[in-house]
Amino acid sequence: MSDPEEKIIKIYDGSRPVEEDLFERNWINQLAWSLVVVLCSVVVWLSIAIVNAENQRYALITKQCADPVFKGEVDTRCMQVVSSRPHWWEHLWYGITHLRPAEK
Repeated sequence: MSDPEEKIIKIYDGSRPVEEDLFERNWINQLAWSLVVVLCSVVVWLSIAIVNAENQRYALITKQCADPVFKGEVDTRCMQVVSSRPHWWEHLWYGITHLRPAEK
């Protein structure tokens, strides 16, 4: 090979892709998506917890689970299955918007 051809080959040799790195995973991208999935799961879990807590709180306030045998007591089986408002999102909305107790 002549000298000008070697220079051209050296120039274009650096632009070839490195075959060992062609199928390398992008760990930063995977970490970001993993973090998104974990945070979304936590938000869903906390939303379910707020809905359940607000459902039971409202049932206690409205006395929907009063024990028929022992006056002044709460029926625990009723508290597990009570639906104190028509929709779950009403519990979530009230639980998120009313963070402080009502002033008397």
